[in-house]
Amino acid sequence: MNAELPDAPGPGSAGLGAASVADAPGGQPDWELDFYSRPVLEADGRKRWELLICSTPPPATNGTTPALFRWVRVCPATSVNSLWLREAIESALAEAQSQGFGRPRRLRCWRGSMRTMVQRAAEALQLELVPSRRCYALVEWLRQREAEVYPAEPGALVGPLAPVPAAIRGVPVPLPEVARGDRWAWATLPAEALKDAAEWRTGFAGLIQLPSELEPGAAVPGIRLFSRHRALAIAGWLAGLEPVRLEVEGNQLVLEAGLEDRWLLTTLPREEALLAAEAFETARTRAGGLQFLAVQAEEQEQRLEGFWLLRDLPDA
Repeated sequence: MNAELPDAPGPGSAGLGAASVADAPGGQPDWELDFYSRPVLEADGRKRWELLICSTPPPATNGTTPALFRWVRVCPATSVNSLWLREAIESALAEAQSQGFGRPRRLRCWRGSMRTMVQRAAEALQLELVPSRRCYALVEWLRQREAEVYPAEPGALVGPLAPVPAAIRGVPVPLPEVARGDRWAWATLPAEALKDAAEWRTGFAGLIQLPSELEPGAAVPGIRLFSRHRALAIAGWLAGLEPVRLEVEGNQLVLEAGLEDRWLLTTLPREEALLAAEAFETARTRAGGLQFLAVQAEEQEQRLEGFWLLRDLPDA
C-alpha cells in the first residue's frame, strides 16, 4: 500500500458533473440532521428528544474557516412525530435565512431508524432527503455535545449506559457490471496534498473538511479504480451511492455506502487480505480515520473522474 497517485491534479476546468458533496450551485450547502433522544432525563422522567441541524462545511481553502449554520431545538417526548419535525425544520429555515444562509439543496439523515419520519417532514417542505452516513460535521458536533453539553445538564444520565444494539451488517453485494473498472490498485496520498483537493480537475467529487488533528505528513490510504473507456460513467454511478468507508473484511474489499449498503469491490487472496487489512487499518488510524476512493481513466492521467474523501466514524 505504498503506491501514490501521480502528481496531484492541478487546477483547471472542473469538468462534466463537477460537484462536491460540500458544495452546491449558488453556494447552497447541504444540511445534516439528527432527531433523536439524548442521555438527559426531563422533569417528567422521560428522555430528552432533540433536533440538531448543521450545514455541511465546504473544504477549507487558503486556511479559511467558512461560517456554518447550527441549530438546536428540544422536542417534548410526547411530540415526537413528523408534524413537529416539519414545523421545527421550517423554523430552522427561517432562522438560517435571517442569518444570511441560503436554503439547503438537500437534507442528510444519519439514522436509519428515523428515516421515515424525516422523509415525511422533508417532503412537506419540498426538500430532498438523502439517507447517508456522510454526516461527518454532524457526528463531530454530536460527539462534542455528548462530552461537554449533556453531562452538565440537570437530569444527565451518568454511569455506563446500555450499549446501542450492533447494526446487522448485510452481505456485500457485487458491483454491477456498469460500475466495474478494468482494474484497481492500493494507493496513498500525503495529507498535505489534500488541502488543495478542491482545486483538482475532477468530474465527481465528495470532499470533506480534514480532521484538525491530522498531521501534514500522514499518509492517507485509499484505492484507485481504472477504466479506460467508462471512468466518468463509473464515477457518476458511485456518486449516487454516498460512499462512506472502505473495509477489508475477511478476504473481501468492501465499500460501505448510504445508511447500510455494502458493495463488494473485489475478493483478495487470503495472504494479501491479511496483510492489507492490517496495513489499511494502521494507515487509516494514523490519518484520523481518513481514506479515499479515486476513479481514473489511466494510471498516469492527471484528471480524476471521481474522487471521494471518506472517514471512519461511528454508525448511527
